[in-house]
Amino acid sequence: MATDTLTQDAATDTLIQGATVISGDEAAAPYVADVLLRDGLIAAIGEGLHAPGADVVDAAGLYLAPGFIDMHAHSDLYLLTAPAHAPKITQGCTTEVVGQDGISYAPVRTAAQMTAIRAQIAGWNGNPSDEECTAPPLASVGMFQWRSIKEYLDTLDRNGPATNVAMLVPQGNLRLLACGPYDAVATPSEIAEQAALLRDAMADGAVGMSSGLTYTPGMYASTSELAVLCRVLATYPGAYYAPHHRSYGHRALESYAEMVGLAHDTGCPVHLTHATMNFAENRGRAGELLALIDNSRAAGADITLDTYPYLPGCTTLAALLPSWASAGGPAETLARLADEMTREKIRVAVEVTGCDGGHGIPTNWAEIEIGSTTHPDLAGYAGRRVADVARAESRPAISVFFDVLTKDALATSCLMHVGHEANVRAIMAHGTHMGGSDAILHGSTLHPRAWGTFPRFLGHYARDVGIASVPDMVAHLTSRPAKRLGVWPHRGAVAVGSAADLVLFNPDTVADMATHAEPTLPAKGIEWVFVNGVAALAGGKTTGARAGVTLRRRADGRVTNKGA
Repeated sequence: MATDTLTQDAATDTLIQGATVISGDEAAAPYVADVLLRDGLIAAIGEGLHAPGADVVDAAGLYLAPGFIDMHAHSDLYLLTAPAHAPKITQGCTTEVVGQDGISYAPVRTAAQMTAIRAQIAGWNGNPSDEECTAPPLASVGMFQWRSIKEYLDTLDRNGPATNVAMLVPQGNLRLLACGPYDAVATPSEIAEQAALLRDAMADGAVGMSSGLTYTPGMYASTSELAVLCRVLATYPGAYYAPHHRSYGHRALESYAEMVGLAHDTGCPVHLTHATMNFAENRGRAGELLALIDNSRAAGADITLDTYPYLPGCTTLAALLPSWASAGGPAETLARLADEMTREKIRVAVEVTGCDGGHGIPTNWAEIEIGSTTHPDLAGYAGRRVADVARAESRPAISVFFDVLTKDALATSCLMHVGHEANVRAIMAHGTHMGGSDAILHGSTLHPRAWGTFPRFLGHYARDVGIASVPDMVAHLTSRPAKRLGVWPHRGAVAVGSAADLVLFNPDTVADMATHAEPTLPAKGIEWVFVNGVAALAGGKTTGARAGVTLRRRADGRVTNKGA
């Protein structure tokens, strides 16, 4: 049985009285009980518990559930730059999985590689200056000085994360280190080097591997190259592959089938991250994806998935470029954008033929909303569709696109309004479904999922729409992901001896309040959040407590925190 172990002390004992306990077990009925928290664990569950000197929380009328686990988080940098982590704590999230979509800040070998990655994913996470990175509280943690996954996780532990954090090995980083940032077939020696790098990263405690097969340089990997890495992963008990596959638009089912085939061919568990069927050509086709998954599972493949409970997607604006235009890294991409003939080739690929960056579909600028910008010339663009800006300025939409990319040095995010409600609901109801926010937290113009994902699952889709009962939806957000990560029942459960990662919420009022117009509004109905027994949210107010730990997979498959 996989467990993880605390190495830091929790606060004073806490006695939660009269809560309706939702254990996270899909087969268990809710029940009313008192729950005692001591030394970061659940010490007792029963009626009429007494604990002299304990802090007492009156939980009458509230549900007590395991803390929610975000299976697709982009908090890699935010955990350090905004350590109180209010967007996730106010949702009841107590554990996150970072290193997503095949590109993150580790592993790297050189300062130049770190600089390139910082620039490439600035639209996701921002790119604070060196001066900002040496200001408190970051001065003591060696910001961007790490190179390995172990060193990155050690940095989080030294700073004290607000949530527990597990990390995936980004496959794009492996390819960058072995092959460079280029669109080229990997040689056998380069594939062997990636496999060795993957083994090193798994030894550092990663729980699996991610890929971003619409992002450079990971997108240049062939199926056979990915298969080699998946076979390495399959040798680590409980590890899994979390692909952002090659297309969520044109030939989306074929792209899913490639990933499912890797599970069959390599024996590696595959977790389909932000599993959606987007764009007009996939309207109403979720059933075909679910049939593919069900048939594969019946044949012995280990396939699971996560989703976010919204229609729009969110990525970087530069991700819409064709892969050839992004080859070589940000500097070469910006050079291409400065060349008039190359810009015309990009225009045709983006607007006329459709390209891999746009999921094989010609971009509809009325569907693309500009995210936060930094250049003064772009003031007022954030939150507006590209087509609307173009119309207001009487110029082609592609000109707006190029202008934003160039002036913001590729560091702009965007929302893609391409989802379909029937697909979202059908996938959410699947028996392997879990919650993943896919939330970009940097900037002022955000997707509302950054602050609203988990309450929206519970309030809108469970209580109001009836996709599942509220207790059943809790399992989607707790025990299911804990089992995928290998930490259940120590996390993802309300049970004696389990970690005291808990959320108290009002089932009648819990709701996401964040909107596209006001994306940072905290949720309603989330009253208390405990991370390893320490209250990070008390009476609906954040406390600033940072009691999280990094969760690291060992060679035997157990997941522990540093030092265990």
